[in-house]
Amino acid sequence: MSEQDATAQPGIAPTARPTAGTMFAALYGELAPHEWRDPASEHDAYQLFHQRSLAMGWLDDRAGAGEGNASGGRTHVAPGLWAMNDAGRGHPLAASGPNLISWFQVEASALADGRSLPVRPFLRCAQDTTERIGAVRLTAVQVLLPVQGIDASARPPYAPAPSMRTPDWFGECDPRARVSVKVRIDGGLDPSIPPVATRFAHRIVPPDQNVFTGGLDEAVPPGGFPPPPFDDRFWNGPPRHGMTLSGELAEWSCDAVGWLAATVADSAAHLGIRTPVLFTVARA
Repeated sequence: MSEQDATAQPGIAPTARPTAGTMFAALYGELAPHEWRDPASEHDAYQLFHQRSLAMGWLDDRAGAGEGNASGGRTHVAPGLWAMNDAGRGHPLAASGPNLISWFQVEASALADGRSLPVRPFLRCAQDTTERIGAVRLTAVQVLLPVQGIDASARPPYAPAPSMRTPDWFGECDPRARVSVKVRIDGGLDPSIPPVATRFAHRIVPPDQNVFTGGLDEAVPPGGFPPPPFDDRFWNGPPRHGMTLSGELAEWSCDAVGWLAATVADSAAHLGIRTPVLFTVARA
């Protein structure tokens, strides 16, 4: 679907394959289109995201797997991390206040036992795509996490939270790159997050990592975060039952935000939360 289609609505791509659920990413901030880029180019956010996903081996592009190839055999396409669903820049359901600069929607493939939701590559691809369109200044990142697609009981003992095996990647970040952030984790109409907020925070901020440091912050109003640019029925909304963290992130990048989002999703699943979770990180 083209980003110019003003009737675009979030939806789940039909598929017979098992999936983890729908992931939706929204990037907020400022976007200055590249002067050399044709604004009427056919290479819109959807097409660029599709190409980047395919190039990196992240796209589950098995639609043509049964077609014959030149040698008379059948084409084999390896499964990827997600199936393409939709993408664009402005969205008809976005609030007028926060400056939405791009959004992306995919259907995450079913997870292997020792793998987190592929939020880091998803956000990396979203950032790469947006930066192909223009110069980006991010102020907030929002992701719908299909926590209901994570089977915490199937996690192997060495990887109860797979993202916790990789914090050292951020250990070489310039200490001056650390940035203060506010994090909102919301279960919509499902009230399961507030009763476990303290345990949830301890899982997200264990002492043996330095990617995100901080804790619960009840002084931050939930309304201080951008509302999601999709209908409440899409995810069990509106935002109503959640928790807020204040702290520092190792760097202000979609890579670090993706690491934190994957940790939040795994932690939620271990605590028995079985609803889509709206995760938002904003620069303080």
